[in-house]
Amino acid sequence: MVYILIAILIFGILIGLHEFGHFAVAKACGVKVNEFSIGMGPLLFQRKKGETDYSLRLLPIGGYCAMEGEEEDSQDERALNRQPFWKQFLIFVAGAAMNFLTGLLILLCLYAGAAAFYTNEIVALNDGFPYGGEDGVMVGDEIYKINGERIYLRGDVATILQYKSRGDSMELVVLRDGKKLTRTLHKQSYIDENGQEYRAYGFSYGNITEATPLLKLKYTWYNALDYVRLVRLSLQMLVTGAAGVNDLSGPVGIVSTISEMGQETEAEAGFAAAMENVLFFGAMIAVNLAVMNLLPLPALDGGRVLILILDAIAMLLFKKKIPQKFETVINAAGFVLLMGLMLFVTFNDVVKLVK
Repeated sequence: MVYILIAILIFGILIGLHEFGHFAVAKACGVKVNEFSIGMGPLLFQRKKGETDYSLRLLPIGGYCAMEGEEEDSQDERALNRQPFWKQFLIFVAGAAMNFLTGLLILLCLYAGAAAFYTNEIVALNDGFPYGGEDGVMVGDEIYKINGERIYLRGDVATILQYKSRGDSMELVVLRDGKKLTRTLHKQSYIDENGQEYRAYGFSYGNITEATPLLKLKYTWYNALDYVRLVRLSLQMLVTGAAGVNDLSGPVGIVSTISEMGQETEAEAGFAAAMENVLFFGAMIAVNLAVMNLLPLPALDGGRVLILILDAIAMLLFKKKIPQKFETVINAAGFVLLMGLMLFVTFNDVVKLVK
């Protein structure tokens, strides 16, 4: 139960910080904010301070920062629709930026106490490895890319081989003496210590290096980039059909995953280790929210940025802005579709739990 509450708390904080990003930048840009709400649906609490209503609503699945001129063509000088391009752009991306910074901060706190890190360095070659030597792979080479994808962390190797598999072959780029060398490897048959045959690429990787302050910052950034890439690879799988809508998880599924992960880790390594894993997962959710919100889809921040850019292009070419009513209709339709998808995913999550 405790991990379910922790997961809900994480969601609430991330949603609150996202909307606070919009709110803080809107206020800094002099835009009138009519309501700042955490949660959606029926009102639980509301207090007016100055010109803004501060609200808490029943459903912890969203929130909003309702600005004057956001959904209508307002004549108020402080309305969003009357602000210059750069102010509107900053306001729209502020929520995603706040989530991304939150993910970075969580990762930095988690890495603050690290004593050492695994590297991408190749540390051993199997007996009979056919690609050794100057023209192949050598112990001490740093794995830089696999199948066109940058390798930032030791765990990336397995992730990239899973998401971008090329059967029994691999295009490997290694760093040696500052030079990038491209090698093509194929899986070979090897014999393990029990005399059993297995197929593998035939090298081991992952040296250990001291966690200096600079390296902690570097690994924090690399981990955040990994989370961004995970979203991209997942979206690619959806587009190509390698994954389906049924593979998506909504708030219910994510809360369930956090709860199971926390309980399993606590049983194996204790509460502190469980919380560390939960916080890593929370950082991933924060970065994922940032990336997903910037997708150029209606009702998302990225959709608003796209319309803003199209509006600016229309002004340059035709000296006329896109009518506000068109943007309102597009965003409303997008919101309905988004809510429909969320309900579908939530229903699937509940069905999976029942099974």
